[in-house]
Amino acid sequence: MLETAITTRTMEFVPHISQIAEPAVRLHLLVVDADTAIRSACAEIAASLGYAVESTGDLGQARSLLRGRAADILLVNLPAGSNHGLELVSEVKLLYPQTSVIAMTASGSVNAAVEAMRCGASDYLTKPFAMDELSTVLDRAAATHLTDTATRQLRERLRLSQGLGAMIGRSGEMEKLYRILSKVAQSSHPVLVLGESGTGKELVARTIHAYGPNSQKPFLPVDCGSLVPTLIESELFGYVKGAFTGANRSKDGLLVSAEGGTVFLDEIGELSLDLQAKLLRALQEKEVRPVGATHRIPIKARIVAATNRDLAVMVEKGTFRKDLFYRLNVVNLRLPSLRDRREDIPLLAAHFLDRISREHGTKFTLSDEALRTMMRHDWPGNVRELENSVERACALSSGPVLHLGDLPTQLQQQGLEARRTAAVAGEPTQQGSAPEVTTLADLERQAILGAIRTLNGDKLQAAKLLGIGKTTLYRKLKEYGIADPLREE
Repeated sequence: MLETAITTRTMEFVPHISQIAEPAVRLHLLVVDADTAIRSACAEIAASLGYAVESTGDLGQARSLLRGRAADILLVNLPAGSNHGLELVSEVKLLYPQTSVIAMTASGSVNAAVEAMRCGASDYLTKPFAMDELSTVLDRAAATHLTDTATRQLRERLRLSQGLGAMIGRSGEMEKLYRILSKVAQSSHPVLVLGESGTGKELVARTIHAYGPNSQKPFLPVDCGSLVPTLIESELFGYVKGAFTGANRSKDGLLVSAEGGTVFLDEIGELSLDLQAKLLRALQEKEVRPVGATHRIPIKARIVAATNRDLAVMVEKGTFRKDLFYRLNVVNLRLPSLRDRREDIPLLAAHFLDRISREHGTKFTLSDEALRTMMRHDWPGNVRELENSVERACALSSGPVLHLGDLPTQLQQQGLEARRTAAVAGEPTQQGSAPEVTTLADLERQAILGAIRTLNGDKLQAAKLLGIGKTTLYRKLKEYGIADPLREE
């Protein structure tokens, strides 16, 4: 049946793969069947459909082929009276979960097909089968594989657009930062992080470390602005027993303890010139001399420094060493202030509200007026100020909805002033009066619709992508009155 179908209906199935995949994509198919005629026929049909095909009748050789190159799709026969085929299915799904598996079973071997599905097979064919059936099942497996791959890529894009690690933001400024971070993290060069207080400089440093090749090594922060110079020297370089009063034992400094990890020098601009000189020598010579010691210890640490001060101006004034500045400024990242990425305020607020809601067991939300006021505020304290404001509002609120009166005094005054201005101008002041501001509910609605559209209407996959249950997704669709997400404007 397979052989006679090859010449009659092959070409009408060719467009299927090209519709699903990019033109340059050729999915790799491995056919495993001891029956030479069926194996050859399956391989020939699959090749005519655009697959890159390998085939074998031996399970041991199949394992060897898979070790050399993981298959996108595995078409495997399950011989009657043997579990070897099922064992291969289980092994493949364990080692290569992205591989789509199609099981072939003899007529009447329904139990074998069921067991194969339990082991991870996504589909099955019952022998004898026509070319139409094989083509349809292969197309379905290709669609599943490519959708799963696209979903993984989409998750990665969403992770980056929503925030790298614990960073939150989809603004153009943040997108640029994510792109630079993803490259910087893979190197070992020193990094200088610049930005106003509260923009998240330490979070950026931790992200660089977490996504770098030495993420399993220590991340050691030191605040250069909160310690006296002698303590900073001891923290960075270490000391030997008896070096000073209270030094009852020797201690390695952070530059030694990092052991290939990252040392984060926060507020580097606060270092004295003397310590700047010692740090420069340590970085240049890749060794330190502990306080009170006569010997030197080699160091291997990545340096990430941060400051809210203008080091270039400090260099001109002579309060920061030019040579140290150039040593630290191999790569510099300038973090945007919150007022320069206002579109991220709802996302950040939602993130903080979600965390606080989980901690307190109460689902907190912002009123439209409160959110509009937050969008207008300049946030001189940046993300840290926003987080504190949200925490304060939750602590003072008498209910789950946070109103203008729950916000800090300065924001309340701004909100009241906006009310007066609107009243004088004869503009409405109720909820919805500022269409330029997107509410949290609208953001949620857009996220749900966007995920469903991206996955071509697959609500189950969309729910998984969004990190919510299927029941929750359907409830949200009902709440928003969305009958057909693919047609919803």
